[in-house]
Amino acid sequence: MNEELQLHDTYAYGLWAAVAFNVLFILVFALSFLAPRKKREWRSMGLLTAFLVALFTEMFGFPLTVYVLTSMLGNRYPVANPLSHGNGHLWGVFLGNWSTVFCNLGNVFMLGGIVVMGIGWRKIHKARGELVTDGIYRLVRHPQYVGLILVVAGMLLQWPTIITMLMAPVMVAAYVWLAKREEKELEQSFGERYRRYKERTPGFFPVFGKGRVQTIEGAFGPTRDRGL
Repeated sequence: MNEELQLHDTYAYGLWAAVAFNVLFILVFALSFLAPRKKREWRSMGLLTAFLVALFTEMFGFPLTVYVLTSMLGNRYPVANPLSHGNGHLWGVFLGNWSTVFCNLGNVFMLGGIVVMGIGWRKIHKARGELVTDGIYRLVRHPQYVGLILVVAGMLLQWPTIITMLMAPVMVAAYVWLAKREEKELEQSFGERYRRYKERTPGFFPVFGKGRVQTIEGAFGPTRDRGL
């Protein structure tokens, strides 16, 4: 009986208001930076919404991953009370003190992603529909999606779950597909200028080097870009 009371006292889930607040807060942020307009953009945003709901539901609402792992591992699950909030954090359960490293790394990823998305959004806003190839767009063609992927990676590092680990690759693939569709439209709008930019600038992974920057400067000069 005492054990049941202790389990009840330390049960830290069922906080559905916290689930709703966190999902809405991040969605407002994502909508303001990504500004979906077309149907395919809203579909990708729907995947992001599902990812956020799954993540924060397990963080504050119902610890599905903990239930699955305890049912699979039984007494081999490393903690006595898995339904406390701290023991729902898998890095803390399986890695002990090393979990701090993953949490801090997650913070770095999320902060970096927010900064990248903000810089990309600012360039788009100032461009007013013109093609932009300077600033952060010298490094990658799709900085806002890169930023979003960094934020998602940070969330996975912060609070890994079975569902979100399965959903994340699907969501990333959806945004890569969306980026390719947008590039076709940019080629139609800007023609050879965008094709030359595309040939010299990676989509998602920047390539650093003095020679590369000089090549882009020679090809475009100080032009403005439209941010993809």
